[in-house]
Amino acid sequence: MRKVIQSYLLSFIFRDEMDLEKTSNKADVLHEFQVSFFAMSRLVTFPWSSLERELENDKSSELILDILKQTCLHPLCQKHPPSIKYRRLFVTELIRRHESAELEPLDELYEALGQVVGAKEGTNCYKTYLLPCGDAVSLSESVAVISEGTTGLVTWEAGLYLAEWAMDNQQAFTDRVVLELGSGVGLTGITVCRSCSPSRYVFSDCHPSVLQKLRYNIWLNKLADQDCPRVCVEQLDWDTVTEQQLTEIGANTVIAADVVYDPDIIGCLVKLLSRLLSCSSPPGPPDILISSTLRNLGTYNSFKHQLESAGISHKVITEPVRHVFPYNRGSAIELIKLHF
Repeated sequence: MRKVIQSYLLSFIFRDEMDLEKTSNKADVLHEFQVSFFAMSRLVTFPWSSLERELENDKSSELILDILKQTCLHPLCQKHPPSIKYRRLFVTELIRRHESAELEPLDELYEALGQVVGAKEGTNCYKTYLLPCGDAVSLSESVAVISEGTTGLVTWEAGLYLAEWAMDNQQAFTDRVVLELGSGVGLTGITVCRSCSPSRYVFSDCHPSVLQKLRYNIWLNKLADQDCPRVCVEQLDWDTVTEQQLTEIGANTVIAADVVYDPDIIGCLVKLLSRLLSCSSPPGPPDILISSTLRNLGTYNSFKHQLESAGISHKVITEPVRHVFPYNRGSAIELIKLHF
């Protein structure tokens, strides 16, 4: 009798564990779809194989409907929608997977497709990046990679990586004055302000359209609220910035992401970095961190050579970071810290 009871209890525990694992797998699939959708990740990076396995085990449309509710039908999508084209491609692929699994019809899928078929595409869209704390950073970005003569109207991978590093190294920003060079649409800076509690954060760029978009995104993410650190946006030209401007900013930490891509601007960037490191007045030389995607090694090596010629040494930071944001992890990204 004891063996029968033990066998029954073991089977009951095993069944609970299986149910828990099944629930966890579904939750993981839902989360990955939601994070990838709102960041407008490439469709091939979505966990389609995991979805297919779940559909094989449960021949219902419930999971597909849940995915739809967490993406196209989510209130965040109504408020800050990804591009029309992206949503159309996403729903079309979801329909294809649903039909190939031979599940019961799901009217909501075709209704979602009907909302984007034939809709007019704008020049801007929203990308939303979900933070581990449950908060979200929503950004208005250009639909095109190059727009209005600049690449600064979209988020780039080195900025995402630097934001992840910041969340893992909050002490580098907490209670400090942070200056960001080439802030673009603001992903890195907004993440630092939300996660790391700097005493003051100075976003900067020089292109008028980028500055306009940057100010809008700062407003969109409510960084002007009293509970947020003081933030400001500076039009900062690396060639013409004055000592008075740099002194008034008084940065303890200087960061930049994806600013080493044009050989023509490397010289003025290195001169600015040298001036920042030469600061002798309080608070003294800042910590400087540069994050770069290594697209053109010739350009990047030229940057490092000019740093060396200016007497600036660098240390490559190799510690791993948590994978928070969805982006191409195959891209070579290097984060360096500068010092004399």
